[in-house]
Amino acid sequence: MLQFMLAPFVACMVLVGIHSYLGLHVIAREVIFVDLSLAQMAALGSVVALLAGVAPDSSTAFISSLLFTGVHGRRRRRVRPYAHRR
Repeated sequence: MLQFMLAPFVACMVLVGIHSYLGLHVIAREVIFVDLSLAQMAALGSVVALLAGVAPDSSTAFISSLLFTGVHGRRRRRVRPYAHRR
């Protein structure tokens, strides 16, 4: 069994190394992908709703996800104009 899982494990470690290297270059260039951060906030809203006992396919889970995304979007819009002033 261990021999069977060795190749996928090595492939995963190679991918982690490649993504870490490329991620460092993205951060160094100060490139922020807003759509990714908004998607992560939507996922966080869904997780918070699930932890609160809300059904995953309910409108309450959708509203929670939407609220987290909206708050994050407003915060980014308010903070972003001051990010390049040094």
